[in-house]
Amino acid sequence: MTGPQGLVERADAAAAAIREHSARVPRVGIVLGTGLGGLADEVGGQQVISYEQIPGFPAATVESHSGRLVLGSLGETPVVVMQGRFHKYEGYSLQEATFPIRVLKRLGVETLIVSNVSGGMNPLWRAGELVLIDDHINMLGDSPLVGPNEDSFGPRFPDMSEPYDRGLQQVAMTAAMELGIRLHRGVYVAWTGPALETRAEYRMLRSMGADLVGMSTVPEVTVARHMAMPVLGLSIITDECFPDALEVAVLSEIIANAQKAEPDLTRLIAHVVAQL
Repeated sequence: MTGPQGLVERADAAAAAIREHSARVPRVGIVLGTGLGGLADEVGGQQVISYEQIPGFPAATVESHSGRLVLGSLGETPVVVMQGRFHKYEGYSLQEATFPIRVLKRLGVETLIVSNVSGGMNPLWRAGELVLIDDHINMLGDSPLVGPNEDSFGPRFPDMSEPYDRGLQQVAMTAAMELGIRLHRGVYVAWTGPALETRAEYRMLRSMGADLVGMSTVPEVTVARHMAMPVLGLSIITDECFPDALEVAVLSEIIANAQKAEPDLTRLIAHVVAQL
């Protein structure tokens, strides 16, 4: 991406291309992480657009990310769901990886819900449990806001004192209680990947105050907050990352744990969206 004006033009062009397929104006945007595509099946009256049909969208290269945009409704709320996201480890710049979030804003999205799977470093939590993301740490060594600022998107120095909206967190916690879903609350740290962390790195990240580690989400949230979009973050713990009892991570097991917990995540997000 060559500059702020080019970014604005590309976001508008992508939004216009999406409107050619669907006239819906979504109020809530939802980003689904690894192995978490099932929520899209709950979207009513859905219209599906492949990322390949949207100018400027990167190509999804991760096997467990479908690479589809789903427009429709959850209950009475118009939504747009991203089945698959983009990561720095795929070779994309953070500006490229977060471009879809800019486009969602141009489509009319007012609130962003991001979901992911993560390694759990809090010894009191177990694989398969859900976590409400309260804050994050950026260990990617970069920011999607580096470079010329486009004032029409947001300020040069956006405030990040509340990256995850407290009001939305309260809605989520109340929904979890009503649904009987156990929901922790913690700090997520973004790691570049794609190699998983060493035992020493897990110790370091835990000592920094992180409860969860993953390879996404933070750039998307940064861009959303740059555009003043309130954000709700939810994560599924798919593997336990305890340095003194660390086991070999198996991708198939990680995805299986995500899919096992996904129904609770889907119920929770649908319940939250109904309150918005």
